[in-house]
Amino acid sequence: MRFFIYLIIFFAFFDLFAQLPIISPFAVSLGAGPFLAGLAVGMYSLSNTFGNVISGIFSDRKGPYAILLAGLVSTTVALFAYGLAEGPQSLLAIRFLHGLAAGLTVPAAFTYLANRTDHSRRGKNAAISGAFVGLAAIIGPAYGAIYTGRGSVPETMAVTGTLIGGLAVAAFFLLRKHQVKKQQDRPAKHESFQWNAGLWRSFSGAFFLMFSQGVLAYMLPLKVEALGYPAQLSGLLLSTFGLSAILVFLLPINRLFDAVRPIITLIIGFSVMGTSLFALANISSEPLLYAAMCAYGFGFALLFPSINSLLIDATEPASRGRAYGYFYAFFSIGVVAGSGITGALALTADGGFLFSGSLLLSVALANWLTLKH
Repeated sequence: MRFFIYLIIFFAFFDLFAQLPIISPFAVSLGAGPFLAGLAVGMYSLSNTFGNVISGIFSDRKGPYAILLAGLVSTTVALFAYGLAEGPQSLLAIRFLHGLAAGLTVPAAFTYLANRTDHSRRGKNAAISGAFVGLAAIIGPAYGAIYTGRGSVPETMAVTGTLIGGLAVAAFFLLRKHQVKKQQDRPAKHESFQWNAGLWRSFSGAFFLMFSQGVLAYMLPLKVEALGYPAQLSGLLLSTFGLSAILVFLLPINRLFDAVRPIITLIIGFSVMGTSLFALANISSEPLLYAAMCAYGFGFALLFPSINSLLIDATEPASRGRAYGYFYAFFSIGVVAGSGITGALALTADGGFLFSGSLLLSVALANWLTLKH
């Protein structure tokens, strides 16, 4: 059952990453100008945030099984709807529905996983789920670009929809018998959600983690272009970061996440990521760029399980769905804020890396100063 949930997490993020290289060109092909093309890309993240929050609330009220199944089915429908796009306006509507539907799946899946994981293994299991996210980040964009190059965007989305639809059918039969029966003697479980320091550390960690990802996705191709390297180098560098993170997630070092307090690995992760961004701003040789991205991946791998463990430690099962809903809403907002703020400030690539690195190091310092030894 746990592996099946990991598989759902993989395809949820595979759907996200596969669309990254193809949506803006598709919008332009439908007659969208630069503003509408950018809005088509961002519309998914906007509605995804609402989907995350809705998923969290109803995962606590109805249980994660029902909302997870609803997310898979509605995402399948939304993916097939791309074939109906006839212009920018209809594409925006489909993007909104797609983001909203996809937003239901991830918090419910992580809630399902967290509520069935022994507390002593929470960090290791979060690391394994992170590895599946990393694999999706590597495979998804390549699939989207290659398959669309041979066909069309609606065809690419339809294939993804077929895969997720198959998961929905399998989930109906496999997870139905693993549902946790709700206790009727604890009414209004969703009201037991309490904001606390652990949740704030987790949510801020999710936001700044993805803020740096937004900056990286926006600025790294500009850095590579400014240095005169081939454009594909930025893709190889991002893959290097992903592979570095996956190795940490899957190798025996992942036992570290249950042996060390998550706040400690969070501080180290932010520090390593911030330092690697400073390095990216000050280096120009190709081998050093690869080294900096390996270091960034190592920091990312320390941080992702840490913020998951902090969330689990700060919540009870009755309120964990809502917590994961907010958690992934901060994820979505962070990506948009990272690219949006650095773009609005008109920073150079190096300036963007320095700005983001400074923020990450500041977050590490703030967590260290408020750490209870």
